[in-house]
Amino acid sequence: MARKSHRPLSEDALQLVAARFGVLAEPMRLRLIQALFAGEKNVSDLVMATGGTQANVSRHLQTLTGAHILARRKDGLQVFYRISDPSIPQLCDVVCTAIEKQLAKQAKVLAA
Repeated sequence: MARKSHRPLSEDALQLVAARFGVLAEPMRLRLIQALFAGEKNVSDLVMATGGTQANVSRHLQTLTGAHILARRKDGLQVFYRISDPSIPQLCDVVCTAIEKQLAKQAKVLAA
């Protein structure tokens, strides 16, 4: 499989990429994103889906929204979140597929 060649990024662009990965480098944030793959959810649904506390979930949702990964809308007293960056599901798919292959390879080695 041929790899797509990429042009070198400027220092400013590299800083932005590192910041994006930094936001994603938190398991609770990944749980929240995973819970939103099925579509928009309110905060209570996200608390139930992730097992976090409302305060913790709200803090992580604020970070993800501030990074423009999620978008929010208010409907009365409820706030609903959705994935707003279309590259996030693709990125998760690429990373998860690579991890699954790595784990399968390790399992084969251990079984041998």
